[in-house]
Amino acid sequence: MSRPAKMSRQLLKSLFMKPATINYPAEASGMPEGFRGKLKFNAKNCIGCKLCMRDCPSGAIEIIKTGEKEFQAHINLGKCIYCGQCVDSCLKKALEITAEFELASLDPEKLKVIFHAENKSSPGQ
Repeated sequence: MSRPAKMSRQLLKSLFMKPATINYPAEASGMPEGFRGKLKFNAKNCIGCKLCMRDCPSGAIEIIKTGEKEFQAHINLGKCIYCGQCVDSCLKKALEITAEFELASLDPEKLKVIFHAENKSSPGQ
């Protein structure tokens, strides 16, 4: 008969405790430092060495030359394992990891992101 007493004591104790979870869609969820989310490509820094392509274990990155010293990145987020190896191997820091994590999609084509090259030689930039 001591079990119901222990259980009711725990039940009363938990009634007045704060919830351990957050109300996710209604409240913003902060990610911890070092979280590896969606990749971001800075075309101004890319020199086209393609080390990120070679080091990517899942083959999710493709760097394409679009002009004289201009490159664009095709990143397949459906293949990416978010390991950060591409960011570590990029000599010019053209790739970086963001804290964006809401990437789910039913359409696999929406997971293919193309970062277009910016025209470096145009005036005003």
